[in-house]
Amino acid sequence: MKLMVKAPAKINLSLDVLHKRLDGYHEVKMVMTTIDLADRIELSDREDGKIVIHSQNRFVPDDQRNLAYQAAQLLQKRYGVKKGVTISIDKMIPVAAGLAGGSSDAAATLRGLNQLWNLNLSMDTLAEIGAEIGSDVSFCVYGGTALATGRGEVVKHIEAPPNCWVILAKPEIGVSTADVYKNLQLGSVKHPDVDEMVRAIEEKDYHHMCQLVGNVLESVTLKMHPEVALIKEQMGRFGADAVLMSGSGPTVFGLVQYDSRMHRIYNGLRGFCDKVYAVRLLGERIPLD
Repeated sequence: MKLMVKAPAKINLSLDVLHKRLDGYHEVKMVMTTIDLADRIELSDREDGKIVIHSQNRFVPDDQRNLAYQAAQLLQKRYGVKKGVTISIDKMIPVAAGLAGGSSDAAATLRGLNQLWNLNLSMDTLAEIGAEIGSDVSFCVYGGTALATGRGEVVKHIEAPPNCWVILAKPEIGVSTADVYKNLQLGSVKHPDVDEMVRAIEEKDYHHMCQLVGNVLESVTLKMHPEVALIKEQMGRFGADAVLMSGSGPTVFGLVQYDSRMHRIYNGLRGFCDKVYAVRLLGERIPLD
């Protein structure tokens, strides 16, 4: 038996870091929403009990480092599943981009195997399992738009933001999330108003939402990688309504309402950045099949 599952990317409309916790993680408060850029995951039953990862992308690990592998292994062990699975990942989301591609693959694997293996688990249970794999996996299980707190695993669903175009540009560099957090100086950053962002979204106030975008991790990544700052500057110059780095980077996204301006920004960025995408916000929760 085979099953296809979509794994949409996410962006952070607002990302604040409050303090370092006793467990070594950072306490965060952020608004995340899904976008129409997705990996495609094919799950195929195996009778030998093995977990096998297939991907054409050479940057996708095919062993226990892969979060989708970890998701399948966790379900196997926890629920005594004797079957195995071949997980084929058609990678559309750039790797190590700040778009939660690996986390979304893991979340899609949890949702898909819940169906393939007839586990009948609720979304809340799948999200709890996801939190053991990575901080963003819980959100990616649900999808949609949410206020995330804790280390990112405490997810409160909110209304979808006003629909618009999202233009993404990823430079050909990698960013270490651990290094970004290690160099974050919380005393000297401007903290975004996350609560006001939630209100703007729920009131469907696109212009106020654009005024409120903010990400404290930019204070580190933009200094470490000037090319990220350059893309952000260019995107604003081309006319995006709001421009922000997603997660710890290096992907920068711009929001825009009108098709004509979207095409202008997209074409302008293609001149000096290979990985450029123009997609729509999704913003709605993923149904449990």
